[in-house]
Amino acid sequence: METIGVNFLINFATALAILVIGWWVAKLVRKLIVNIMESKDIDALLVSFTSNVSYIALLAFVIIAALGELGVQTTSFVAIIGAAGLAIGLSLQGSLSNFASGIMIIFFRPFKVGDFIEAGGVSGIVEGIQIFSTQMRTGDNKAIIVPNSSITGGNITNYSAKDTRRIDLVFGIGYGDDIKSAKQILEAIIAQDERILKDPAPIVAVSELGESSVNFVVRPWVKTEDYWDVYWDLTEKVKLRFDAEGISIPFPQRDVHVHQVAA
Repeated sequence: METIGVNFLINFATALAILVIGWWVAKLVRKLIVNIMESKDIDALLVSFTSNVSYIALLAFVIIAALGELGVQTTSFVAIIGAAGLAIGLSLQGSLSNFASGIMIIFFRPFKVGDFIEAGGVSGIVEGIQIFSTQMRTGDNKAIIVPNSSITGGNITNYSAKDTRRIDLVFGIGYGDDIKSAKQILEAIIAQDERILKDPAPIVAVSELGESSVNFVVRPWVKTEDYWDVYWDLTEKVKLRFDAEGISIPFPQRDVHVHQVAA
């Protein structure tokens, strides 16, 4: 009986030591994970989630090891935990997919906060990258929450990724107007705008002989932040200059013929 008591005390002390040391190691590992992930500028929510999951998993392992030292049959505990994990995984399949996609976004960085992107069927400025979703803001200040799996499962267009962008405009003139004069006007408008880059050189060329117009493509390069301002200014300036120079901009017209039928 005395031997059994001594063995129990030894096992109890060993289990207690496992708990204390294991708890200390779990805290140390959690702190190490936080430091490594923060040094990589990983999203704070992902850092918190990953470190806490690791901490809980280590604690569960330590508790099972301590119970085993006390003679408790832990096989059933492991089986229960495994079954519970499987059930939770199946029920949260969509959430886990979003979680994995969030990790991919954070590590591969196809975009960052502040970029204007088109992804998941919507477009807007990225305001935050969370564990399960990405928050975006539209041009009219609407908040859009997009599941991360919808973003990684399709094409991602990042309009802010490059320092420069090309503006693609099309202007039509009438068949009776002077093509050379219209081209000189377009080139002069581009040359007068200091925001338009010299390299790559802008393109002004006849692109199509349409049904009712001769179409010019105008393709200047600008800094990404100047894209929309130059786009709108060029459109307005071309219209005003064409009007002043007497160059027509055709628009669809339809002739209606009325036939009178005797009663």
